[in-house]
Amino acid sequence: MLDLLSSATFLLLAGTVTCDKFERPRKPIYLEKSGGFQIGGKIINSPSRPNETLSCDHGYMEYFIPWRPRRTSLVMWHSSSTQVWQNRWDGGEGYKDMFLRRNYPVYLWDGPRVGRANWACEPTTYFPSYQDHANFGAWNFGPSYKNWWPDVQFPTRDEAAWQQATSARYVEYDTKANVELQSDAAAIAADSGRIGEDIVYLTNSAGGLRAMMTTTKANGTNIKGIVTYESIGYVFPDNINITAGTGGFGPFVVPLERFKKLAKVKSIQFVWGDHRPENHTSVMESRLVAKLINQYGGNAKVMKLGEDAGLKGSTHIPFADLDNRKVAGLLDDFLEEAELDEYADGDDWN
Repeated sequence: MLDLLSSATFLLLAGTVTCDKFERPRKPIYLEKSGGFQIGGKIINSPSRPNETLSCDHGYMEYFIPWRPRRTSLVMWHSSSTQVWQNRWDGGEGYKDMFLRRNYPVYLWDGPRVGRANWACEPTTYFPSYQDHANFGAWNFGPSYKNWWPDVQFPTRDEAAWQQATSARYVEYDTKANVELQSDAAAIAADSGRIGEDIVYLTNSAGGLRAMMTTTKANGTNIKGIVTYESIGYVFPDNINITAGTGGFGPFVVPLERFKKLAKVKSIQFVWGDHRPENHTSVMESRLVAKLINQYGGNAKVMKLGEDAGLKGSTHIPFADLDNRKVAGLLDDFLEEAELDEYADGDDWN
């Protein structure tokens, strides 16, 4: 057996899980390879020394390829930080390892000007925004700072967990120009052939808007699925009566033919926690966009984790919650129902 795996990198991570397809003892993660690459962006010349150049506004993709991979690659697109895909709030196993165990290739995306892709082609300025209290509310841990929802899926007595969560932030550029910039780079990545045969975007918060914009820009048809966890901001066709927004959360209005590319995606799911009311602007927008996508032959649905799946206390980032195994089970069902769980070699290794 060791000779058979001698060319593969493998990790042995022990433990057990307790939900649905994750109920069996955790199997080892066998990686054929891992790495990363920059993609997109441009090269600009110095205005004062034209012979000197700067490569900038590219994205960065880190990848992990299982030894026996499935056909579909999961591209995890953060809004706050790539860290939210790597660990649960209490440091437990996150989506990255969960789905590597299920043999899905995993890609962690840093869009232009954030994380490991922070070389910008234009000047940027950072001012401390004293964000900790705002993070608490934005991530729906409770109605006000340290006033937790009674059922919240967060280790509320673990101050270190809260400190880890609020520290895991990139500087976000929530502007209209940045949405265009990041989706431009992501569309190049999608069309490059470097992310496998089929792509499913897993997104959080404003990352959902960017993934939708990317899909309307990409030339190919390899974007097979989008799952947005509490997406803030949506894309609409220009044939309906809606005013485009001027900020980074839209609404974004694109030509109808571009919007129809969302209807060609095999399956789209807009996911909401149980503490988001139905009259929340983004919840209402998600239902309208799903209806519009389906009018053009698409397959888009809205899922409320409380009402539709019986999960209580979900935060704005449910895939990092204490019950993230249950949330992962729902995603696994989504991939299976959309027939996006096939292995690259055609064999069934479930």
